[in-house]
Amino acid sequence: MRLEPITWERLADTLADRLLGLKTADGGSWPRIAFDGAPAGGAGGIGGTGELARRVADALRVRGRSALVVGTEGFLRPASLRFEYGHEDVEAYYSGWFDTGALWREVFGPLDPGGTGRVLPDLWDPVADRATRSPYVRLPPGGLLLLHGPLLLGHWFPFDLTLHVRLSPGALARRTPEGDRWTLPAFERYESEVDPAATADVVVRADDPRHPAWSGRAG
Repeated sequence: MRLEPITWERLADTLADRLLGLKTADGGSWPRIAFDGAPAGGAGGIGGTGELARRVADALRVRGRSALVVGTEGFLRPASLRFEYGHEDVEAYYSGWFDTGALWREVFGPLDPGGTGRVLPDLWDPVADRATRSPYVRLPPGGLLLLHGPLLLGHWFPFDLTLHVRLSPGALARRTPEGDRWTLPAFERYESEVDPAATADVVVRADDPRHPAWSGRAG
């Protein structure tokens, strides 16, 4: 795959321009975009999926389009379920930490054709380990959902465009904090089973977050 150098600012603007014309695959009113990548991609405050999603949302609003940024960290399962088999269980992290059922019900379901557009932006506070009780947000027709988080592309979520922030194995290991290095086998498995760089519509390499490069494709 050939990658072209780009800045984060220009990437956000380019993505926003191209998302303006994005059509939904199911004929619905709300395009759904994935910003997929390991948490280590945001080390140092840049290069993370959440930061990129927020920049794209800001660029879309300047262009007159509504966008709602939702992070999967707001849909973690309660600690009693995440840590049922220990605090460093790779299988649980890979397939059981995130409440995909709640994401289907509270985020994707309302954006189906004929849906209400009434989305819950988060469900669970992992620090307090209790429900956030956040109010629902109504996304107007034509508004875009920008969902960010790790391991997003293996759940059959109905995305209309997918972006993967890629780190080489060496960069991922180097930038993952010591206390989180036990998660590395989960990302190795994700690479093997899902192959996100080949699956995603857009790939951004962020081994050096100061000098990103991208595949140049955005629908």
